[in-house]
Amino acid sequence: MNQTPYATVDSASVGQQIDGALLTLIETIEALASAGTVADIAAVVRSAARRISGADGVAFVLRDDEQCWYLDEDAIGPLWKGRRFPMEACISGWAMLNRKTAVIPDIYLDERVPHDAYRPTFVKSLVMTPVRPADPLAAIGAYWAQERNPTAEEVTKLEVIARATAAALESARARASLQEALERRELLLHELDHRMKNTLAAAHSITRQTLRHADSAEAFAEAFERRLMALSRAHELLTQESWGRASILQVLEAALAPFGGAESGRATLSGPPISLSPETAVDLHMAFHELAVNAAKYGAFSDAEGQVDVEWSIGVDERFHLTWRESGGPPVTPPKERGFGSRLIQSGMSVRLAGKATMRFEPEGLIYEIDAPLSVGLAKA
Repeated sequence: MNQTPYATVDSASVGQQIDGALLTLIETIEALASAGTVADIAAVVRSAARRISGADGVAFVLRDDEQCWYLDEDAIGPLWKGRRFPMEACISGWAMLNRKTAVIPDIYLDERVPHDAYRPTFVKSLVMTPVRPADPLAAIGAYWAQERNPTAEEVTKLEVIARATAAALESARARASLQEALERRELLLHELDHRMKNTLAAAHSITRQTLRHADSAEAFAEAFERRLMALSRAHELLTQESWGRASILQVLEAALAPFGGAESGRATLSGPPISLSPETAVDLHMAFHELAVNAAKYGAFSDAEGQVDVEWSIGVDERFHLTWRESGGPPVTPPKERGFGSRLIQSGMSVRLAGKATMRFEPEGLIYEIDAPLSVGLAKA
């Protein structure tokens, strides 16, 4: 019984039979699949689309809100690389807004084309196809220096490139979003570590200093709990602001809230918007808390008629000035020795703000003043 032997196929000869443009199209799709950024995608598209279409120039156009951004190009002469145009003022915008390909054999016979923008260029004919027609995010333009009617095959190949480009752009954006999320995660972990260390250091300092100046276990427990709660309220305020900058008004209101605050009419707060870094906000909150506690024990808040007025300003010298003034309370006398609160209010704030913080025990009431330069921690809002 005679058998016909299997024919062998020469892969090289098969490759030679593949149309050159089709092979380029396949290679383009493969290159787009591995492109990592929008710039990489634009570089692949501008050169591949020109080879496949036989055009004299190709532009890659991104939609940027209501503008067309000519991101990249490969052409025999300059086109519009780097420029932006309103969507309604260019043919790439028309293709994206109408979600379909524009085939224009003679640009000067088509009202959709802004003729004045094209006159300095070599362009006589063009094809503009949107990337992702259902919801266009870019467009690919192919241009010819002679009037011609692009073939259906040329248009189809450009549309295939556009579809592959859409997938590549989505992939690049997903990768960029993932990378951004990972970087943000690392940043948040670093920031959390930084905050935890600062919080523990503050709690340790409060513990040590309160214990040093406490007369008894009961006095220590009372002062320690009070200061720890003040630190907690400062952190609560910053959490509400996503640990961004807080205003000095917010800090004062939070510090005075346990003592009735401005709503009780016992305190007035006035001054221009001042923005504080998280660290400065915590330091000032603790200082204002100590002042309020002192006022409740010995000063204005210890008397029904007492009043606290806080005013702040930015002087012509670009320095921050704040005055805490108590009145209507019992006569005030200077303490015999300074405790933790007094050290925090004066020495601590002077160092933290790189300025000067002073307390004056006037008979009619305590006066506390801060004079400090504007800085990253203390700035105009």
